[in-house]
Amino acid sequence: MTTVLSVSALYGGYTEVDILKGVDVTLNEGRIITVAGTNGAGKSTLAKAIVGLLPKMSGEILVDGVSITGVPAERRARLGIGYVPQVANVFAGLTILENLQIVVTAGSSRKRIEEMFERFPALGQRRRSFASSLSGGERQQLAFARALVAQPRIMVLDEPTAALSPAKVAESFELIRTLPSFGVSVLIIEQRARLAMAISDYGYIMDSGKVAIEGPAAGLLADERAAELYLGRGRRSVH
Repeated sequence: MTTVLSVSALYGGYTEVDILKGVDVTLNEGRIITVAGTNGAGKSTLAKAIVGLLPKMSGEILVDGVSITGVPAERRARLGIGYVPQVANVFAGLTILENLQIVVTAGSSRKRIEEMFERFPALGQRRRSFASSLSGGERQQLAFARALVAQPRIMVLDEPTAALSPAKVAESFELIRTLPSFGVSVLIIEQRARLAMAISDYGYIMDSGKVAIEGPAAGLLADERAAELYLGRGRRSVH
């Protein structure tokens, strides 16, 4: 099995105080992994470290076996790391089509935009509409489409269901489940840990800046300690 992303002994934060305290994470090709945990555990900080947006960091991050530690965020995007942040993930003042056009690069093509409109027909039908007119679910589709236009190998999703209505959450996870069919491997940072684990191959549960528990997602869902301390009961989110 090919490893596309490897994070080793990762420390870092926004000031001199480390939020991440020696994190190790591995993502294999064609897989979905979930990183869950309590608020303040360092999940979103980990996402920012991977995509190059963390100001202070030590450790090593490898993509396809090549170190990207110290590589600027814009170069990481060109190396195949797609990122969908929790907020500000589309340009509201641009049309749907313009949101996709601005990420077309030499490595992608305008044909890729049409492929996205075929995959997300609600966007294709409204391609001339401003992104500000979209519902939360439609805006998320646009954010995913924008990331996919650049043909990434890895997609980092930071709290993808945070702004969605409860009715749209299941729909969102079903969409995420299909992302490997686009040729990408997926790392999800998610508060709705139980639902995210249900569509994942492997899971990591963080606590106080460290990985507290890890293992196959199905095993974590069945683990009483993990369920009690971190995953919540039933459909409840982690708080």
